[in-house]
Amino acid sequence: MPVDHYENFPVASFLLPARLREPVEAIYAFARSADDIADEGDALPVMRLARLNDYRRALHAIEQGTPYDDPGLAPMFDRLARAIRQFGLPVGLFRDLLDAFSQDVGKTRYADFAELADYCRRSANPVGRLLLCLYRADTPENLRRSDWICTSLQLINFWQDVAVDLKKGRVYLPQDEMSLFGVCDEDLARGVVTPAVASLLDFQVTRARRMMTDGAPLARALPGRIGWELRLVIQGGLAILKKIEDVRYDVFRQRPTVGRTDWLRLAWRAAFR
Repeated sequence: MPVDHYENFPVASFLLPARLREPVEAIYAFARSADDIADEGDALPVMRLARLNDYRRALHAIEQGTPYDDPGLAPMFDRLARAIRQFGLPVGLFRDLLDAFSQDVGKTRYADFAELADYCRRSANPVGRLLLCLYRADTPENLRRSDWICTSLQLINFWQDVAVDLKKGRVYLPQDEMSLFGVCDEDLARGVVTPAVASLLDFQVTRARRMMTDGAPLARALPGRIGWELRLVIQGGLAILKKIEDVRYDVFRQRPTVGRTDWLRLAWRAAFR
């Protein structure tokens, strides 16, 4: 399946046990399509929100065991319903994702990090929690570390996409921290890495790395290929943070990404570190 810009999701790769590929693909298809509704195309906000409400009604139908209002959603939600029933997946986590995507339709600024972290709690953390449910590894400690990893991945995506999001009218950098470092929207729009902008992004990168490091022991707690894939995801996130630093925080002229040669190196690290 194509991953495109929904990057915080290990999509049913060959590393996953075969029995988990179908439910992971079902979860991904739901999240990917809902994210596209909120973020892609030129539909009016009211239409985006209405379509996301269709998804909420379909989730309710799964819970009630009743037909969907929209037959066009049946193929995707039938698949999702099988995964939910087979693995006992909490429907509330899917609702959290929809709440975050709905928020993206209208909210473009975040007052402080607590507000941003609450968004990540709904936009990213449910993914990790659902995967742990599939793995039958959803202990309190594992869930806590998973939340750190997923929030970190979401933040990393924000900091590599500062310029991309700005073109969409969104700024995920906490407003109070921007003020603290003496940075305003106009500074970001100029696309120039001033000392203030560099210091602000350095602060964000450091926090995201710390969160990733705090969650990283989860990868050693999970067995076999599942743990190896998570280690690879963690290494990928850390590598992007390093690339942001290497370009001296100039995320305006080019988007820091991980290429093929990088993945070979990261795969070795995931296997032997």
